[in-house]
Amino acid sequence: MILYAITPVLGSLKNYIKYKRLDPFTFIRTPIVYFILQFIFQTNNIWKILTFERWVFFLFKACRSLWRDDYNSNKEKYKIKYGLSYDN
Repeated sequence: MILYAITPVLGSLKNYIKYKRLDPFTFIRTPIVYFILQFIFQTNNIWKILTFERWVFFLFKACRSLWRDDYNSNKEKYKIKYGLSYDN
């Protein structure tokens, strides 16, 4: 069961270091997803649940980025910040 706590704790630690704030929703979201995936797949295999949770959030974040058009909205910021040039 301690494996289920590692990802939320480390994620909260990373968010605190990066953003200097703690978000309880972000912390509790991962265990809720664990529970839902365990219910859907009817398995107690911890490694399978941890892997599926990472895949779910990867797909969620990729789809959200496409929906919000992050590439085009951040293009100017990255040109200035990293000195990038986008050739058409």
